[in-house]
Amino acid sequence: QVEFVESGGDSVQPGGSLTLSCEGVGSAWEYRTIGWLRQAPGKEREAISCITSSSSNIYYADSVKGRFTISRDNSKNTAYLEMNNLRPEDSALYFCALTWGCGSSWLGEHLVRGQGTQVTVSA
Repeated sequence: QVEFVESGGDSVQPGGSLTLSCEGVGSAWEYRTIGWLRQAPGKEREAISCITSSSSNIYYADSVKGRFTISRDNSKNTAYLEMNNLRPEDSALYFCALTWGCGSSWLGEHLVRGQGTQVTVSA
């Protein structure tokens, strides 16, 4: 069993940066594929990035490609999402999750997710 705790969300101005953290609690963290998803009010949940256990496969949605960077430190049971050049449309609840199939066709299916951390981008 694994649980996730996200942190790092905040309110920032457009063009700003944030780094979100996802700490995993549980067994076999180093073998888990981790995904980041976001949910904004009135919008569909969006699968934005994922990373496999060894970081060999990484995926980004077009909406964040070139601005967001996913990474992980298995020694700390933590995954990260570095977000640069933030836009108002990036405002959402961001959560990490246990997922699979990380690649160009990743749809964001997940079994376990955290409570999320709020990101608000406004002038």
